[in-house]
Amino acid sequence: MIELWFWVATALIVLLSVLIFVLPMFSGKNQDVAASRDQLNKAFYRERMSEIDEESREGLVEDKSELEVELKKSLLDDIPANKDVVQSQGVKLWMLMPGIIVLVGLSYGLYFVEGHSDKVSHWYQVTENLPELSDRLMDSEAEPLSDQEMTDLTLALRTKLQQSPDDATGWLLLGRLGLSNRDMTTALGAMEKAYKLKPNDMTMKLGYAQAMLYTGDETYVSQSRKILREVIGQDHTNTQAYSLLAFEAFGRGAFDEAIDAWSAMKAFLPANDSRHKMLDMSIAQAKARLGITDDTSSVTVTVSLSDEVKVPQNAALIVSVHSADGATMPYAAKRIKASTFPVTVTLTDADNMLEARKMSSLSGIVVRARLDNDGNVTTKKGDWYGESKPTKLGDKSQVSINKRF
Repeated sequence: MIELWFWVATALIVLLSVLIFVLPMFSGKNQDVAASRDQLNKAFYRERMSEIDEESREGLVEDKSELEVELKKSLLDDIPANKDVVQSQGVKLWMLMPGIIVLVGLSYGLYFVEGHSDKVSHWYQVTENLPELSDRLMDSEAEPLSDQEMTDLTLALRTKLQQSPDDATGWLLLGRLGLSNRDMTTALGAMEKAYKLKPNDMTMKLGYAQAMLYTGDETYVSQSRKILREVIGQDHTNTQAYSLLAFEAFGRGAFDEAIDAWSAMKAFLPANDSRHKMLDMSIAQAKARLGITDDTSSVTVTVSLSDEVKVPQNAALIVSVHSADGATMPYAAKRIKASTFPVTVTLTDADNMLEARKMSSLSGIVVRARLDNDGNVTTKKGDWYGESKPTKLGDKSQVSINKRF
């Protein structure tokens, strides 16, 4: 529809140009040639008579009357036989056609050469596809947008917001696109407009706080922290606000604040939420930065090699924790690059294989270590391994790799 109106508008402009070119050609009035000739002759007669009178007074003319007679005769010879002849100065349309064709052709020709009509057509198409692209972006189960589609969506959103600058949701979506594309200028500007349009909306607050947080600028980060705390004050179960606060605190080196925020976030997540494991790992990392270890829910094992073991190049060391009965399925596992031995490894609930099977729930454990040669944990043939004696969480364990599958 927009494209149709564009071509209609250009056609009207070209038509106006043609009219400006043509109308003056037809606006001239018919002229009475005889009347014009009489007026000129009268003016000439009066002027010539004045000259004769002056010459007569100066004595330059001997016979004034003879000159007057000759002047009158010459004027009579210029009078046409039919005084009613009227000459019409008209212009035929066909005489103007070459100019009209050149004008129209030049107008559209220059547009197609210099007007980037292909880009304009693409712009129209993208604008029409805005609802579809927006739905795909918001639908987590839909096919992810390609880089080109993300660019198209940004263009379509900018076009829409140019027409509807008070659309807070549109500005929010544009801000999220900016964050996805790491375009912080666009993200921050769009989120700020969304926030100003709806300053009390939780979603707008979180979007603006996130954009400011990702700038890394201390002024913005401080303002972001303030907004996030306002959100939690209004909704103490808002997990996104806790997540952003924890991210900011960890980056600032305030690991105790990060632990508090992640712990609060865990408390409000459903028990089967997949984010629990990630949060446990984050909390463990923050505690490690603070030098805090939880001996009652971790195990530290020192892995050594027997003399006959040669470590293959690019081999990996897999350390796993099993129940004391020697069950094959591990509760927790950690994979590190096999380089220098002996090596000490600590496993916690952050290394659990399944959220429902926590290592900390075990009363007794066995620790196993294996050198993985091919990067495939399901193939064991030829791999060296070792196993600790039964122990319990919090104890330090020793494993010597001295057996081969």
